[in-house]
Amino acid sequence: MTTVRVRLTLIYSGLFLLTSVVLLVTVNLLLSQALHTRIAHFPTPAPVAPAEPVAPVREMPDGREVRPPLPPLPRLVDDVVGYQWEVTVLTVGVLTLVSLVVGWLVAGRILRPVHRITATARRLSLSNLHERIALTGPEDELRELADTFDAMLERLERSVEGQRRFIANASHELRTPLAVQRAAIEIGLPEDVGEIRDKLLFHNRRTENLIDALLVLAQAEHGLERSGPVALDKIVRLVLAEAEEGSGDVTVTARTRPFVVHGDPVLLNRLVTNLVDNAVRHNRPGGTVEVTLAGGALTVRNTGPVVPPERLGDLFEPFRRLHTTREQGAGLGLSIVASIAKAHGAQVRASPNPGGGLELAVVFRPGDPASWRSVVPEIHGAGDP
Repeated sequence: MTTVRVRLTLIYSGLFLLTSVVLLVTVNLLLSQALHTRIAHFPTPAPVAPAEPVAPVREMPDGREVRPPLPPLPRLVDDVVGYQWEVTVLTVGVLTLVSLVVGWLVAGRILRPVHRITATARRLSLSNLHERIALTGPEDELRELADTFDAMLERLERSVEGQRRFIANASHELRTPLAVQRAAIEIGLPEDVGEIRDKLLFHNRRTENLIDALLVLAQAEHGLERSGPVALDKIVRLVLAEAEEGSGDVTVTARTRPFVVHGDPVLLNRLVTNLVDNAVRHNRPGGTVEVTLAGGALTVRNTGPVVPPERLGDLFEPFRRLHTTREQGAGLGLSIVASIAKAHGAQVRASPNPGGGLELAVVFRPGDPASWRSVVPEIHGAGDP
């Protein structure tokens, strides 16, 4: 792919060389024509016999100097014009190299503000929308482009802040009525309506979980509000210790290496929780779940129903369910995982296991080498942090 800088260099060099070549060729042709026209009016010199060689310069006995005769004027003109064409070709070659170098430098200087705008756009995310290009220099088209981009960032920052405030307010306004409803159900309903009471409590908890999942999904899609070093291996162990009680007959094992990632500890905890919960929920009786944290990747592998390869993309879509489980979820677990991973600059990969089950891997970007510590892998159960 040819860059704009290369194209501008070629355009500058091409125009410069075209002008130079036209100028030099025109001068040579006019010079040749003028010389031939002028010598046409000169008297024709007497021819010199070729059999009488004359020394370049010699002195006669009487003191007179004998010089060689001058060449014929037409041949002299041809020699001058030929020399002029040789100098022209050499000059064009030198100008070609000079024009390429100068064109490359000039194009780079002209495109420097564009590179600055591009670098700022690549660096921006929802967590650092406060940055601006703040391009200085003459009031030209590039300055206008940079100012327009800064104005767009300012509007986007205000919009994101408004959405974050809405999420916080909605979290409070939605959770409070549900907590009141749950308290009314637990306290107000008598014991003889236990089936109705349990069903109401079940739907109340499910609604709370759905609201929590939607709020976490919205928060993850709007970037990280806070970020810092997080020991991901400790989060994995805490999540596995909490998941032991609800794993039932599913065996959960883990192999972790200490790993520090830069991010939000609350969102990372939710990422690990959703991965483990999904692996336990979508499993078969007596199945297994293997959690591995090594090489900058968190991998969760489980047994369970067969997952068609063409349906892997649906796993990360909100409210998509491939299988019906005993405890039906909201269909947001893996979409939340994907959003949290994206907010942390990580990638999520999914692949079906032979014989059933799924392998999900969250690959984090390599960070500061000082955050890595090489230790012997530890293998332990879900309840052994």
